[in-house]
Amino acid sequence: MLAVSFPAAAFGTNCYVLAPAAGEECIVVDPGIGIEENLREVLSGLRLRPSAVLLTHGHVDHVYSVTPVCAGTLAAYIHGDDRYRLTDPLSSLDPALLAMFEQQFGKKVTWTEPERVVDVRDGETLDLAGLGLSVHHAPGHTEGSVMFALDDVPEGLPDDVEITSTLLTGDVLFAGSIGRTDLPGGSMDAMNKSLREVVLPMADPTLVLPGHGPGTTIGRERATNPYLQNL
Repeated sequence: MLAVSFPAAAFGTNCYVLAPAAGEECIVVDPGIGIEENLREVLSGLRLRPSAVLLTHGHVDHVYSVTPVCAGTLAAYIHGDDRYRLTDPLSSLDPALLAMFEQQFGKKVTWTEPERVVDVRDGETLDLAGLGLSVHHAPGHTEGSVMFALDDVPEGLPDDVEITSTLLTGDVLFAGSIGRTDLPGGSMDAMNKSLREVVLPMADPTLVLPGHGPGTTIGRERATNPYLQNL
């Protein structure tokens, strides 16, 4: 499997592009703020054709570019409990932060809802761009936060690292930390339940591709992440 990631222009949100191989269809995951130029370069350089956009949750730093990336033809996939956030994710931003964005981009920040939105459900398997992804609902950061699991691994991993599967965790699990739960729709109780019942049962040789920061593995987080150890 081909997996490329690059950070958005704000909040360090990771945008991922997944495909079976170069020259084929691909999936774009969490297209955040200011990712369009980098995305075009990746798609052109690897001759990839987007077939769908996956959203791990509905916060603006993960969905800001979903509408231009979908371009009126691709569907955006999001859990039904976070579907409402696509109506106007800018409304949740502090006015001072919104003004900072507008100053950085030199224009008024606006939002248009994507034309095609598909609700995903816990336990569902998505067959997109030749990849099979299972949906794991893991609320806590938001009500509709999900993780996407693949029984495949990216090319180019070190030979001495045992990896058997891949997990896109969004803002559920990071290297050494977890997503914050103090924003509207967040819940520490729900997060602890998700960590205990959804994350911890994952196999140790699972590569974790988080919404922010570097990649890690379930085994490493099980051994070192204080939020998992405290459970």
